[in-house]
Amino acid sequence: MLTSKQRAHLRGLASVQDTIFQIGKGGLTEQLMQQVTAALKARELIKLRVLPNADVTPHEAAAAVGEATGAETVCVIGSRFVLYKRNDKKPVIKL
Repeated sequence: MLTSKQRAHLRGLASVQDTIFQIGKGGLTEQLMQQVTAALKARELIKLRVLPNADVTPHEAAAAVGEATGAETVCVIGSRFVLYKRNDKKPVIKL
């Protein structure tokens, strides 16, 4: 569980990152979950976007992807959300 200070720190780091995944009309597929899991392992912190034609809201997508990958939702702002999952073997971000 992240503290509010850790969330604020991660939000700051995520603000300069590019969005690397978009969720559209295809929805939350198994392939997307595998790609998100691999990206979290490499980066620990990723930003995703829910397109207007998607059948889920950003909050629903953040909860579903977070649960499927074991990541924590840092924040949901508009159509974007940020996920964090610590890499136990090679940590990239120090909290």
